Amino acid sequence: MIVSDIAVEDSSVKNLERPALSVVLPAYNESDTVQKVIERSLLVLEETTDAYELIVVDDGSIDDTYQKARTISAKNPRVKVVRNISNMGKGSAVKTAAEFTNGTAVVVLDADLEIDPAQLRQYVEVLKDYDMCIASKRHPESTYYAPPMRKFLSVSFNKLVRIMTGIRFVDSQTGFKAIRGEHFRTIMDTILVKRYAYDVEVLAVAQLMHLRIAELPVKINQNSRFSSKAVLYMFIDLLGISYRLRVLKWYQKRLRGGRKDYEPILRI
Repeated sequence: MIVSDIAVEDSSVKNLERPALSVVLPAYNESDTVQKVIERSLLVLEETTDAYELIVVDDGSIDDTYQKARTISAKNPRVKVVRNISNMGKGSAVKTAAEFTNGTAVVVLDADLEIDPAQLRQYVEVLKDYDMCIASKRHPESTYYAPPMRKFLSVSFNKLVRIMTGIRFVDSQTGFKAIRGEHFRTIMDTILVKRYAYDVEVLAVAQLMHLRIAELPVKINQNSRFSSKAVLYMFIDLLGISYRLRVLKWYQKRLRGGRKDYEPILRI
């Protein structure tokens, strides 16, 4: 089965029942953690609901991330594994997953184990009263470890985000979100960012949709550092989001049913 330039294993995407909860795990070169995060997520899911699916999107990994995920899916039909032929970025991976999610609630969780999936149940519970729930490193009850420079860049980038997009949240980048299923699929059909500022674009569109959004604490341990290339490209992505949001009003038109065609100024 081929979806655009995305190869998908037929046997791993079939699910006969409509789940109450879909968990999406975008993964790129996560061979060391992908099995652990799947197994931990499954433990939480089995304690949370009888109707769930877990969708792993291997974003063109060059290690054995895909093979390890497929080993688990072969034993558990609730685990679906989708594979991008080439590395296309986290935003693109989550958009791919949206084609296969059926849940009335959707949780997006990174596969690097920086965030423990044990927090998943609390986020899903919040969707009883809200449309969307996002993790915030700066929530007073959060536990957050990262190198000082990463913390500085994160705070600086968020200030730019708030100025350039009007997003009111003090943390727009943490990769842990729960969203009602219908809103998730609408947002994924609207966003364009494939890589670096995908989370910002999601929140920008969610605000335009007037969704009720809750911020919850998170336990997060980030050991990796930002590369100068990533910082530059995040800023370029942010410029594009701001341009589409405030100059072209592209998202507003798209949400009203306008054309989706858009030609980016820069391709990265």
